[in-house]
Order: sequence, then structure tokens, then C-alpha cells
Amino acid sequence: MNRRAFVTGLGAVLAAPLAVSAQEMGKVWRIGYLTPARAVLRPTLDSALRERGYIQGKTVTIELRGADNDLDRLSFLAADLVRSRVDVIVAVSRSAILAARKTTPTIPIVMAFGGESVAEAGVVQSLATPGGNITGVYLLAAELDAKRLELLLQAVPNARTVGVLYPEKGWSYLAVRQVAQANGVHLHVTDIPGANGYEHVFDTMVKARVDALLVPSSPRFSRERPAIIDAAAKRRIPAVYEWGDMARAGGFMAYGPMFTELDRQVATFIDRILRGAKPADLPVEQPTKFELVINLKTAKALGLTIPQSLLLRADQVIE
Repeated sequence: MNRRAFVTGLGAVLAAPLAVSAQEMGKVWRIGYLTPARAVLRPTLDSALRERGYIQGKTVTIELRGADNDLDRLSFLAADLVRSRVDVIVAVSRSAILAARKTTPTIPIVMAFGGESVAEAGVVQSLATPGGNITGVYLLAAELDAKRLELLLQAVPNARTVGVLYPEKGWSYLAVRQVAQANGVHLHVTDIPGANGYEHVFDTMVKARVDALLVPSSPRFSRERPAIIDAAAKRRIPAVYEWGDMARAGGFMAYGPMFTELDRQVATFIDRILRGAKPADLPVEQPTKFELVINLKTAKALGLTIPQSLLLRADQVIE
């Protein structure tokens, strides 16, 4: 049941400009979409673009490029988008953003979404003044991964060993380690699944006596959520996920931003850039709406009782 909108001020939000349709601008724009996962446009982003007059095949051409989890291909795919003469590149996740930045210093790049600290990584000069050709939405991934671990430990207070799926090369889990240390919890970090898939990874967690699992922010984990949720259920491991839909699909619990709101922010960046704004002048935005979803049905199947204090904080409890 829906409880309330879990809204927090984690960053100032730019006022959305009045929408001007692509037809009125008199040009069919070319938008490049670069993702480390499959080359599929998120429905929420497609809808947000349509609201602003950007309709695939009519007022805009969307060039989709996906690496199918082979991150080494991203530079090649980014170069292919440059050769296609796209007007803007939408880069999904840290790896795609870095590949696009390395490939072109001139074509505007919209982060959707930058997971690591984009300023510290040198992607932008600062959140307020990006400089260069990159702007967009910074997902606060490190901060939110730490928050997810805090919530997981509240839901499973007896956990002493927490498994962590390692999302991609270069991922920093310093904030997660700090939460673990503060709570006397050992982290069992596992590599990205290889040829043997998640079954092998979860079997190693069982051998390590993992009590709970953190599934960090990652496009791959979002895409492969059915396999993760199924493997966790088989081994009775309670897991916390990034997106509310992952808990609604059978996962134990989830905490994070809302796709609909994030893609509206991304679509606004695209619209403003195509209308003439320079990425260097558009401050990087952060998510402003978050949801905590708890699947009580899954909790009961795992034999867990969720503290009432945590249930009262949830935006949705699935019974």
C-alpha cells in the first residue's frame, strides 16, 4: 500500500523550461543513447521525451548503442555515435559516461545517470559549473548504497556477514565499508558473474554464511534482476535493491530514486541542449524523490519480521 511521498532535498532542482516541440524547431534531431547493457531505451525516458515533443521516427531519431555488459566495447560504440553525427549523447552509468567523454570533447553528453562522484572523478569541474561538454543527473550512487546497507541492517539486525555484488571495475564502496564497520558487520564482496552466472555467485555466498545481501547501483543488476531475485529467494538471502520495481518484482526491499522523475530530469537536459543551451552552463542535478519499498510477502517467506518503525517509514509495503 502506498504510504507517502518520500521526498528529500538532496540538491536544488532546476526549474523545467516550457516545452518547445521538436517540430516547432524545424529539425529532426539525432540523439545517441549509450549504455553498458542492452540497447533498449527506457520506457520512462521515451515517455518523458514524448512529453517534450521528441517522437521517435517523426521529430527525432534515437541511435541506440548497447555493450551487452562488455565494457570494453563502449569506446567503440561511442565512436560509432560520433560518426553518426548525433546532436547529443545520453550516457547511462559511469562506464558509458567515461567512454563518451574520452571519445568526443565537443558533442554534448547528458549523464543518465552518473553513479560515482562525477566531480571527484573529473567528469565535470563541479556540480554547479560543469564546464566542458558534460552535464546531467548525478545519481548519488555511493551515498545511496550506504543508505541501503543501513536500511538492510535495520530490517535484518542479526546480520553479521553481508554479501555485496561488485557492479563494475572502478566502483568505490568506501561509504558502504564505513557503514559496515560502524555496525560491526563483515562484507563479503563477490565479483561480477561470469560464465557460471548468479547461481555460482550465490553458492559462494552460502559457503561464506552470508546473512543478507546488498545489490548496489548498476544498470547490469537492474537488467538482470530476475536472476538475482530468484537466486536470493532459493537460498533464503534477504537482499536490498536499488529500484522500487525490484522489490515489487519479488525482492526483499528496495530504496532509491524513482525512474519516472529521473528520466524527466534527463529529458529536460536533452531539451534544453537541443534548444541551444551549453552543457557547461547547466548545473548537474541530483535526484529529489526517493522511495522505500518493502515486500512483506518475501519477508514472511524468509521467516523475517520487519521492525514496525521501518514499516512506518516505507512508501509501499507489499503484503
